[in-house]
Amino acid sequence: MIMIMKKAAFLFILTSCAFSLFAQKNKKNKNGAIIVVGKVLNQRDSIQVKDLFFEGLHEKIVMNYVDAALNFEKVLEVDPSNDAAMYELANLRFDQNNTTEAESLIRNAVTVNPENEWYWVLLADIYKKTNKIAQLVSVLEELSKIAPKKEAYYYDKANAFLILRRVDDAEAAYDEIEKKFGSSDELISARQRILMQQGKSDKLEEELRDLIASKPEEIRNYIYLSEVLTKSGNREKAIEILIKAKSVSSSNALVRLALADHYKALKQYENTFIELKVAFADPNLDIDEKVRIVLSFFPMFTEMKARAYANELASIMVRVHPNQAKAFAVQGDVLFQERKYVQAQESYKKALAINDQVYLIWEQLLRIEVSRGEFQLVILDGNKALSIFPNQAALYLYTGIGYAQTRNHEKAATILKSALDLESEDKEVLLQIYSTLGDSYNALKKFKESDQAYTKALVLDPRNSYVLNNYAYYLSLRGENLEEAEKMSKRSLEIDPDNASSEDTYAWILFRLKKYADAKKWIEKSLQGKNSNNATQQEHYGDILYFLGEKEKAVEQWQNAKAQGSGSDTLEKKINEKKYID
Repeated sequence: MIMIMKKAAFLFILTSCAFSLFAQKNKKNKNGAIIVVGKVLNQRDSIQVKDLFFEGLHEKIVMNYVDAALNFEKVLEVDPSNDAAMYELANLRFDQNNTTEAESLIRNAVTVNPENEWYWVLLADIYKKTNKIAQLVSVLEELSKIAPKKEAYYYDKANAFLILRRVDDAEAAYDEIEKKFGSSDELISARQRILMQQGKSDKLEEELRDLIASKPEEIRNYIYLSEVLTKSGNREKAIEILIKAKSVSSSNALVRLALADHYKALKQYENTFIELKVAFADPNLDIDEKVRIVLSFFPMFTEMKARAYANELASIMVRVHPNQAKAFAVQGDVLFQERKYVQAQESYKKALAINDQVYLIWEQLLRIEVSRGEFQLVILDGNKALSIFPNQAALYLYTGIGYAQTRNHEKAATILKSALDLESEDKEVLLQIYSTLGDSYNALKKFKESDQAYTKALVLDPRNSYVLNNYAYYLSLRGENLEEAEKMSKRSLEIDPDNASSEDTYAWILFRLKKYADAKKWIEKSLQGKNSNNATQQEHYGDILYFLGEKEKAVEQWQNAKAQGSGSDTLEKKINEKKYID
């Protein structure tokens, strides 16, 4: 019996980098020394440089990076000191992970034009990527001189000192930040990290307690202190300080999350859940953090309480964030994990009504519709999804299944072949595409194409019981390669034993091989299994009994098949003429 398998282009702002397109004459460096940076270009060379440079920019904008690089290289052939071309080419090499060439080019550029901030920024990025932290410090010092009002450069320099374990220099850098920009939460946190790195938790605890005493409304200090206490092994004291913070601001989501983490570590799951519920009710708590928390329950879904917690938190999330597609999507995921497919389907549809540009939601929705046998919906939603994501093979697969199951096999074959044109690397998707193509081609009597599709499916997965069963069954219906069909059918039963549909297939193949006694044994086994007693099985049973000489019982089974409301086109003739008709 047949089985059913369930870079966008961007604009480059030339002026932001203050590029010079012309060769420069001698200029002084910051120490007053003369640096010879190039030759004076004649008018023809100047025009050529301009044309090549702007052509390079154009190719970069349209993402033709190879041609862009070639143009910038040609600029440097004509004008070896063109710092703008050096910068552009260095950027391209950096993006290609050629950090050696990128570093060489941008070092030349900063030599030619040491006042250009963007050149130094690129050099800093290269040193960060290559972990040349000592050189990075020097670059950041230059940047803080060029752009003294940009606080970020000073923080980067302090962080670089910390990486180099130059703690005194880092502290001096933070002193400089405070002097230039004043105190800030970021600065306080940075200094606290230094104390932690130095193992001076007692001093840090003292400072934080002083801050809490002077500014009891500053909740972040309670949280910092709880973290310090936790790292020092004082979890109970950490919880105490967070409870104190809760008394100051009972609805603070960050305090509640911190408490939830502690209770979870102590396996006090009821308390964990209480704190999480309050945190989730806060619309200002980042929804991505809420999503992360809900998903963290998934590995524990074997426990009923974990499922209940995740479900309620997801419900709070959609109530608090009714305009966020990801809230409904996660709720759908929770319901799907609980096998509540109807409710999950509703949540996914709500998510898509808000934002239909999330591919995974479409895929999950179609998966549910296929599993529920809602094939008209599969076709409708599959085509909607394909209009948005025309390059996703899985969408073609599900839509093709929809057409195949509604017996529009021509359309199914067409859409499934479109999926193959995408050259999907997903082995499971490819497997299902080929197996469904095999089914549809067989229905269209394109037997050669059907066999080829099944063969390709079995190359991908030689142990796929679904493909083995269907391929074997269709061969038996055609009376072709019956010995091979028997082997495939037997293998499918070894892989998936006690499958009534596969047992029926095996019985039918034995019948075609005229092994009637064995066929009877397997058809009776099939009729005792789940999802048995359908019309096809009853008719096959009658056919087998007829050739065993049990003609009255055969007719009885054919009548049973008719009563089931289905069966072959010749079933009525078998009953009326009381004999087997092929």
